[in-house]
This record gives sequence, C-alpha cells and structure tokens, in this order.
Amino acid sequence: MSFTDLLGWFFFLLAVPLFWGGSLGLLRFPDTNTRLHALTKADNLGLGFVVAGSIFFTKDWTVALKLILIWLAVLTASTVSCFLIANSAYKRK
Repeated sequence: MSFTDLLGWFFFLLAVPLFWGGSLGLLRFPDTNTRLHALTKADNLGLGFVVAGSIFFTKDWTVALKLILIWLAVLTASTVSCFLIANSAYKRK
C-alpha cells in the first residue's frame, strides 16, 4: 500500500464522523434552521473529504477535475435547497 493510498483512506475515515454527526444533528436538533445548519455543513465537508480521498486513488487528472466539479455542483445545490427550505419554514411560522 502506497502513501497516496493511505492518504485516500485517511480522508475517507475523516468523512465518516462528519456524515454521522450531520445525520445525528438532523434527528436531534429542535428546529428547522439548526437541523439544516448541522446537515449542510457536516455533509458538505464530509463530501469534500470523500472527494479528496477519491482524488488520491485516481491516476488521471481529468477524473480528479470532474470529481471537484461534482463537489462544487453539490455545494451549490445544497446551498440553494437549504435556502429554499429555510425560507419556506420562515414564511410558515
């Protein structure tokens, strides 16, 4: 196992507690805004670690670039959906 493989697994293992914590925050926090905050922050950072780990496993720079672009698209979609959900919850209350 090479050093880049170890780094890839390290980033994968860093992502697990973030996904777990975001899911736990979604289930345990009392209101919509704190649930959204826990979920979006932890999941976006967790996905960033998964992408970073995947980049260490790939040998082609075009695949790495595609992974980064996918991560940026998910960040954008997460931001927009979080805003729409929070805005809807604000208007309902």
